[in-house]
Formats: sequence, C-alpha cells, structure tokens
Amino acid sequence: MGEVNFCLRCGNQLKLKEASGRIRPVCGRCGWVYFPDPKVAVVAVISEGDKILLVRRSVNPHRGKWTLPAGFVDAGEDPRDAIERECLEEMGLSVVVDGLMDVVYGQEHSKGAHIIIIYRVNVHSGSLKPGDDVDRVKFFDLDKLPQIAFKTTNKVIEMLQKPE
Repeated sequence: MGEVNFCLRCGNQLKLKEASGRIRPVCGRCGWVYFPDPKVAVVAVISEGDKILLVRRSVNPHRGKWTLPAGFVDAGEDPRDAIERECLEEMGLSVVVDGLMDVVYGQEHSKGAHIIIIYRVNVHSGSLKPGDDVDRVKFFDLDKLPQIAFKTTNKVIEMLQKPE
C-alpha cells in the first residue's frame, strides 16, 4: 500500500477495500479508514519589467535546472505565510503577497505537490542570496530563459508572456 500500512488508532494491519466510493486502506478491527491528504505548495512570482526571478535547484528532482521560488505549506500554516517563509529561506528576501495568480492541480513527480497556489509577490526587504535547496538566484528576461525544471513554472512563464 505504501504510505500507511497499519491503523493509527489500534495498530492493526490495514487492508485495501472499498470505502467512501474508492479503494482505500481500511482497518478490519476498528473500521478506521485512511484518507490521504494532498500536498499543497506555494509559488512566488517576482518580476521587474520583462524580467522574472528564478532559482536554481541544488537538489533532485531536476537538480541544476531553474524554477520559481516555491515550497510546501506546513499543516496549519496560512499559504501566504508559507510563501513569505519560502522566499526568506530560498533567497534571503522578505516579501509581501500582492495577489493570487492561479491555483493548479497536478503532481509532476512522486514527492511533488498535488495543489499549487501561485502568488505574485513584492520584495519588501533583504538581498538576493541562495539558501535552503537553491544554489543560485537570478533575474532573467522572459525571452531568454535557462532550462526550466517544472511544467508549472513553464505555465506561469507563458501567462506572463501573454499580453493582457
């Protein structure tokens, strides 16, 4: 089954069976049903004119490729707080959320997010310096981009390239 094999209530081994319209891990002893929660991530779009700020990944997947600053939302964390935290961790920038650009669904790899919340943010303070799982931070012209890591990043870039 993978993610959960034993009941979190009584410790009994779970079995796959139908529950709430799908095949799910279910405890045969106490009836507890495992409902996996989707992973949620946030993405920051920081632009200056026709330039966009990207970070180069220092970890897999896609080590050495570029993407938008992003990260997972912790349980109980407001997604706006998560993007502010991620920008500080990855780039040394304190940011303020300017608005919601989009929410997309689609897990690109087994450890990736299912739901991605894309925010436009403004830099409040700090200076660009790579940190956390990033080894470079740089502004790029929208028409002269490096190798991009994720489909979601490409989707956001395409949104920015379209005239309004």
